[in-house]
Amino acid sequence: MIGLKTAGIVVENPATLVSLGDFTKPDALLAAVAFLIIAVLSERRVFGAVLIGILSVTMIGMMMGIVQYNGFFSAPPSIAPTFLAMDITGALNVSMVSVILAFLFVNMFDTAGTLMGVAERANLVNKETGKIEGLSKALKADSISSVAGACVGCPPVTSYVESAAGVAAGARTGLSAIVVAVLFLAAIFLSPLAGMIPAYATAGALIYVAFVMMSSMQHVDWKDFTNGAPAAITALMMPLTFSIANGIALGFITYTVLKVATGKTKDVSISMYILSAVFIAKLVFIG
Repeated sequence: MIGLKTAGIVVENPATLVSLGDFTKPDALLAAVAFLIIAVLSERRVFGAVLIGILSVTMIGMMMGIVQYNGFFSAPPSIAPTFLAMDITGALNVSMVSVILAFLFVNMFDTAGTLMGVAERANLVNKETGKIEGLSKALKADSISSVAGACVGCPPVTSYVESAAGVAAGARTGLSAIVVAVLFLAAIFLSPLAGMIPAYATAGALIYVAFVMMSSMQHVDWKDFTNGAPAAITALMMPLTFSIANGIALGFITYTVLKVATGKTKDVSISMYILSAVFIAKLVFIG
């Protein structure tokens, strides 16, 4: 949904909420081209299909005159104005509790949902226990990054579902993360070059990744409505609400209610009851 919206393939419509965009516009057309290039190359087992697709569409955009070259190198802006500029007293105000809890829920469950989806695609989920290998390390890295990011004044540093693009390209180990980190560091000084990549190029990659991740839905027991319905609600509400956390919350609540109402309480763990209650409280009091 995010990829389709970014590309202009799905647009706002007051009458029907959303509708099909205009494919005569470059953004929608080139996003579709990027998706097709990536899909075809991936099916043919071409290494780096996602990167090739993004760069190819960027070059096409340059030839069409809709992508401008704005330079190669630039010094990063100073972090002095925001470094450690924290209002601790203001954060301790009672009125800020709901805001802090909202950020906590979004960050925590967005991260959990992203890790679950990406790990499943990367075959990092233990088939016997259902646990994600190295989950504690990933959560520690995410939490430390969030705190460090806040100290320098940047938005929450967290896991993003776009990581699945790397998995689709073959990333599996910590070496991939190190390479990406080095490239991000270089991008700080090469921001004009990185900024040339148009949104519709990455939108095509996001659409491809979405289809790749949908393959995990085959493991859902669709014959059991109490399993299939919560899974479907989770998958649908994530894009429709533009929030992984909201999708997880509604999925957990639906799962617990259906299991209890149909007498299948043995399928519901204590932690599921607790999380469902927390999610209900979050939706009622925080939104």
